[in-house]
Amino acid sequence: MSDVMLNLDAVDKFYGPIDKGVHAVRNLSMTVTRGEIIALLGSSGCGKTSTLRMVAGFEAVSRGRISIGGREIHTLPPVQRNVAMAFEGYSLYPTVTVRDNIAFALKRGNFSAVDVAAKVDEVAEMLEISAILDKYPSSISGGQQQRASLARALIRDADLYLLDEPMGQLEPQLRTLLRGRIKAYIKERGLTAILVTHDQTEANALADRIAVMEDGELQQFASPEDIKKSPANLFTGTFVGEPPMNVFPARTSISETTVSLRLDGDVELSYPVDAFSAELRTRLTEMGEVVLGVRPYAVQRRETGSPATVVANQWLGDQSHIAANFAAGSLVLVEHDRTQLVEDQQIAVHLEPSDLHIFNPKTGMAISHGARLVG
Repeated sequence: MSDVMLNLDAVDKFYGPIDKGVHAVRNLSMTVTRGEIIALLGSSGCGKTSTLRMVAGFEAVSRGRISIGGREIHTLPPVQRNVAMAFEGYSLYPTVTVRDNIAFALKRGNFSAVDVAAKVDEVAEMLEISAILDKYPSSISGGQQQRASLARALIRDADLYLLDEPMGQLEPQLRTLLRGRIKAYIKERGLTAILVTHDQTEANALADRIAVMEDGELQQFASPEDIKKSPANLFTGTFVGEPPMNVFPARTSISETTVSLRLDGDVELSYPVDAFSAELRTRLTEMGEVVLGVRPYAVQRRETGSPATVVANQWLGDQSHIAANFAAGSLVLVEHDRTQLVEDQQIAVHLEPSDLHIFNPKTGMAISHGARLVG
C-alpha cells in the first residue's frame, strides 16, 4: 500500500470562465503521506479554503487532478470521496441536539447504540463540550458550535480529515489546551488531516508540514523548522515568524579580507571573508545588490556595533520587543530579559553572519541562509 494519501497534481481553480475569471488557486501540486497533519497557511484570499473545498468536492476543479489513497476523486460527488470536514461556518443540523449532530455519521454504520454513545462521549470530553451534548445548536455559543462541528468530523471513519479554521472562535487559553489534545487524538489513531488556518502559532503547533500560500500559489511546503530557518523566498521569510523578519536592501562589496554589506543610512556591516562560503561570495559579487533579512530574536545588542535609535520598548510578560530606527528603516529585536530602554535612546546592534538570510531583490528567491548558498 502506498504511503501517499492525498495528491494534488497541477490543480487550478477559477471563479468564472477558465483563464478569464478570478484565478484563486494556481497550478498547485502537493503530496500528503498517510498519518501527516498538514497546515495550509496564508492570509485571507490566498486560496487555502478553495483548495480544501476542492478536495472535499464542494468546489469543482478547473484544471488538474486530485487523488485520495491512489483513487482519483476530483470528478466524484462529496459523498463518494470518504472525507470528513469541519466547516468554519459550523453547519450543524438545527433540529437535533449536539449529541445527535456528532453521532450522525456513526448512525449510518454498523455501530451499536452503546458504541455510538461511548465514541460521542470520548470526543466531547476531549473538546470540552460534554455539558452541552443535550442542547440544540441555537442555544449554544459560536465557539461551542465550532467544537461540535469539529467533533462531528473527527468521530468519523474517513480517509482524510479536512479542518477549516477549526478553532477560530475559541478564546486563546482554550485554543492552546485543545491544540495539544487534537494533535494527540489524530496522531494516536494514525489519521491524515489537512488544516486551514491564518494563525501561524496554530500551524506550528499542529502541523508536521506547512504549505505557505499567497495569491493562489504555493510558496513553500516544508516542516515548521525548515520554513523558519530556511525560507524559500522573501514572502515566506517575512510572513512566517512573529515578530516578522527584518529586511533591508544592501549593496555588496568583497575584498580579499572582507565581505561588506552596505545598507541605507550609511550603515555598513563588515565581516571576515571566510565567514561566507566561497560559492556565496561569488554569487554576491555577481549580484551587487541583495535584500538582507534577519530574525528579531537573532539581533544582538552590544556595547559596540551599528547604531540604532529606540522607538518603542514593549514588555510582553516573557519577552521585550524593542523597535528601533536603523539603516533608514525599522528594526525589531527580541530580548528575553526585561530591558529599561527608553524612546530616543541610542543603542548598538550586531548581526552575526550565521543569522543572515539573503534574497534576490528581483525574484524574491532565497540566495543564502547562515552565510551558505542555498542548494
